[in-house]
Amino acid sequence: MDIYQVAIQMERDSEALYRELAERAADAGIKRICTLLAADEAKHLAVIKQMKEAAPPQMTETAILSDAAALFAQIEPEAFDLEGMQVEVYQQAQEIERKSQEYYVELAQQVKAPAQKELVLKIADEERRHYWLLDHIIEFISRPQTWLEDAEFTHLEDY
Repeated sequence: MDIYQVAIQMERDSEALYRELAERAADAGIKRICTLLAADEAKHLAVIKQMKEAAPPQMTETAILSDAAALFAQIEPEAFDLEGMQVEVYQQAQEIERKSQEYYVELAQQVKAPAQKELVLKIADEERRHYWLLDHIIEFISRPQTWLEDAEFTHLEDY
């Protein structure tokens, strides 16, 4: 399998995972964030396909972090099924993003055209942002289980 085909499959799998997470999400904010992540993966897929076909690839900037920040303000932590495997699914998605970022960094070393190398590194950076966003989702939905309310403990940040 060539390097582009591996990337194409990774992006298809990631997009499918985020679409599934969006369908299963109980909270409208998380549903929207997962939909945005799926759209970013579809955008990456299109860029990789263009590169494989030797067409001049183009990629638009993502606004996922600013969009997600606004959505986090509307999310109700009570909407999450903390007894289920929801946290584990987001952790699996996070691991996929980590592996994708590493793959694109390696791919950038193999790509010869400077414009393509720049785009591959840009995709790697977006995958890093996706990892960071998933980290915040995991923290947000895990907090009710991990946050200890006790007079003996000092909390450094507001909850």
